[in-house]
Amino acid sequence: MTEATENNPTSFREGARALAIVMAEAIEALDGAFRRLDEGSMWKLQSDLGPLDHGLNEALKVLIEVACDERFLPIREQLISGAEVVLEALGAFTRAASRDQRSGNVLQSMRSFARGQELLYSLRSLHPRLGQLFAEPAIFDRLDSLDEHRSSKSTGIRRSGPDDDPDSRGEFHLYVPESLDGSEPRPLVVALHGGMGYGRDFLWTWLREARSRRFVLLAPTSVGPTWALMGPDADRERLMRSIEFVSEVCNIDGERIFLTGLSDGGTYGMSTYLSGATPFAALAVVAGVLHPKNIQEGAIVGAEGKRISITHGAKDWMFPVQFARAAYEALGEAGADVRYQEIADLAHAYPREENPAILEWFDPTLAITES
Repeated sequence: MTEATENNPTSFREGARALAIVMAEAIEALDGAFRRLDEGSMWKLQSDLGPLDHGLNEALKVLIEVACDERFLPIREQLISGAEVVLEALGAFTRAASRDQRSGNVLQSMRSFARGQELLYSLRSLHPRLGQLFAEPAIFDRLDSLDEHRSSKSTGIRRSGPDDDPDSRGEFHLYVPESLDGSEPRPLVVALHGGMGYGRDFLWTWLREARSRRFVLLAPTSVGPTWALMGPDADRERLMRSIEFVSEVCNIDGERIFLTGLSDGGTYGMSTYLSGATPFAALAVVAGVLHPKNIQEGAIVGAEGKRISITHGAKDWMFPVQFARAAYEALGEAGADVRYQEIADLAHAYPREENPAILEWFDPTLAITES
């Protein structure tokens, strides 16, 4: 290898961009596979993802072997780390396993999928395909505008808890869009993960919309393996304190604080919202249920006047759709303003395509405006 080759950044840039494109393709394919999770279609999902593993490995091999100037070493190392984690996500999802092992493999894949995005987020300007992972399609023609205050210490992703343990239970992750300068009060969306989850991972289910629609996003982590659905409520106080903290450090519109949750997070969110005074203007439950403790002497307490959205899959195998239908009817009879969305092809999975509708139901001003 000649000195001229070593000092020529063109090959590295081409290799980095090629890897970025393949990684973006793999992340989008995984996102789609998680949406279509169904025991009957698992083999097809695995088959569709298989070729991406080969393409990503080949692009990664090129980047590892290409000459790289010292200036680009940090970028190369981060790209390599991101690619390795995305490969882990693909491997966990496509690994041959018994039916009993599938759930564990999918959860492992989801975690690696989120961690891959975490590693690649700071490299989003490297190539438009990476940037598009973190924005809605309506914003693709103005990606630069989303990073107007990127250098500000008050924007971007932050977390509570010890620096050496970003997965600390009872802590939270916070995202403040880089397009905000703090001059105007903005909505806050609080997103609760499902059972065995982490706010660190669930953040990515909503970050794309938060960047595009300019709202602050808070993703707490439950104190225990899941939210406090049984026994003493160890989560409520920490949840409320985290909202108070965010309201102190960010310019939050106190009339536009919204709560959403997936599965156990949705069930816990419902219990919290109905249990008394909260800062939330509305609640969106996805694949969650109405907890029995919300029903006292045959009636739902605290539902009157509350705005509640229920999104549920007709194929949900964990919480059958009959529970969601019953909750919709009971909450409506109790005086709640209920929006109900039943999705025919959805199992117990997150329908990310519903995020825009949920946000615009929360607050019509959260619709994306024309450039």
